[in-house]
Amino acid sequence: MRNWLLPEYIADILPATARQVESAKAAMLEGFRVAGYELVLPPLIEYIDSLVSEGDDTLDLKTFKLDDQLSGRQLGLRADITPQVARIDAHLLGERTGVTRLCYAGSVVHSRPSGLTSSREPLQVGAELYGYAGIEADLEIIELMLATLEKAGVKKLRLDVGHIAIYRGLAAAAGLSPEVSRELFGLLQNKDAAGIAARVAGVAEPYQSAFLALPELYGPAAVLEKARTRLPSLPEVELGLMQLSAIARAMAGRVELSFDLAELRGDFYHTGLMFAAYAPGWSDAIARGGRYDNVGRRFGRARPATGFSLDLRDLLRILPERDPSRGIRVSARHLPAAAAEVSRLRAEGEMVVVDYLGESAAALNCDRELVPAADGWQLAPFH
Repeated sequence: MRNWLLPEYIADILPATARQVESAKAAMLEGFRVAGYELVLPPLIEYIDSLVSEGDDTLDLKTFKLDDQLSGRQLGLRADITPQVARIDAHLLGERTGVTRLCYAGSVVHSRPSGLTSSREPLQVGAELYGYAGIEADLEIIELMLATLEKAGVKKLRLDVGHIAIYRGLAAAAGLSPEVSRELFGLLQNKDAAGIAARVAGVAEPYQSAFLALPELYGPAAVLEKARTRLPSLPEVELGLMQLSAIARAMAGRVELSFDLAELRGDFYHTGLMFAAYAPGWSDAIARGGRYDNVGRRFGRARPATGFSLDLRDLLRILPERDPSRGIRVSARHLPAAAAEVSRLRAEGEMVVVDYLGESAAALNCDRELVPAADGWQLAPFH
């Protein structure tokens, strides 16, 4: 029999690693809490039209789908928690008119892996800020992302920043159809210079030159001045470059910083700034975020929004080891006489393990045992 096998890109997390994961998750959520972010726990399964926006082909392909035996409607296993949090802010917390800060931690499921080493069941942890359109909100989220990774033990972080509204402004001004815009967007995501050149061959100037320039506009903050000379003066371009310059000033000296105006590897719902954290030893970003204003419109309330998320599984190899706490052995033959004392010890937070087989201290992970005493029960060393 081979029914113990798991699907490809799916893996168990065993006790020692599970302790690391739960400890890291708790530390991250505590970091969010002290910054004012409230925890929400969206369901693993929802109606598909709540999970995936119309036109979001990437998320649609990632989402497992099944039929609801009760309603007959199509359901989806969540592949991203951000749309769920947007629904909560828009619909369930609609009475809040000011800034709302929410955070989450939970499994998502992907129908296909994002990469060769990716899991199809990421442990997504993230934070979202709704209700404020100012650059200060983006800076708050970026700082929270960096602090979260640093506390988890990630060293030598690099922050890459882009702005999707610059591309969308150029596409609109150039009169690109939605289909052509989506195709060119994909070519830019893949850094396909030859494909980009072929796709924009018939586009009028100055937009053709602008699209060809985008892949070359990457590097330190000085590249933003270069962008001002190579991109046409459009409102979206001017605002995007202004916001990127604000990030450059605020993050100077805080983290290694680079800009990439063709860095469009965000999600369909992103509308402005996009950022990603990288570190030596990882081939891809270990956290991503950005602005996704009006993502709640389809749920009845459009609001400014910004946030980030990470996959806790990506950090497993650098999480500090957590030695299991040593427990107290109690022989099964002492029960039920010792039951009251066992309950008292457990109420105090002690781990008390019932030994049925006469196992060793190492097997039971115990360094003490509960033994009879003249006046009741006492603890004795157990080796």
